[in-house]
Amino acid sequence: MSGKKQREALGGELVSRLLHMGYPEEFGYLVAGSLGTEWAMSRMLRYLSSAQPSSAEEITDEMLAILSEREQWQKKKCAEYYNHKVSMVMRYGCGEEDD
Repeated sequence: MSGKKQREALGGELVSRLLHMGYPEEFGYLVAGSLGTEWAMSRMLRYLSSAQPSSAEEITDEMLAILSEREQWQKKKCAEYYNHKVSMVMRYGCGEEDD
């Protein structure tokens, strides 16, 4: 399944799960749209299954925690990438040497 189709399927599942729990459809679309990625929506679905949250506030808090964790992961990967680039420059130089 392509990334877009999988995202749409997970978003639909998330909206459906929240509807089943008694929340408005708009809330489900807001949560799914805010999470945006397959990983984040899968995390939220696991949370909804295991934690059985009792309020929209708990779900929103978890959504924000998932988004924060994703942002930290992105920053870590970006830092690792640039650290690797700096290491390569330190090891091999910037390109052509002056003669």
